[in-house]
Amino acid sequence: MADNRPCKAELLDWINTVSFVCDDTKLFLDTHPCNTEALEFYEEFINQRMQALQEYAKYYGPLTLDTMCTPADRWKWIDTPWPWQEGGC
Repeated sequence: MADNRPCKAELLDWINTVSFVCDDTKLFLDTHPCNTEALEFYEEFINQRMQALQEYAKYYGPLTLDTMCTPADRWKWIDTPWPWQEGGC
């Protein structure tokens, strides 16, 4: 492999994992807003999630509007298979 692309399925799996961790931690923080350990944990995983989304956007197109590399990427998702289509995952 010439370009060291990460595996698309593994990267999507990681994005789903860190997204779940972020969502679950947000729920905890709803009832424990002053828990500094949880806040630090949340920040760490928010950063990991954004890094994974940016890496995915770099190789496979943006999954979210905030990970577009350029304004021209806005409709790039149309050109790639959907996750449930053959070759999407």
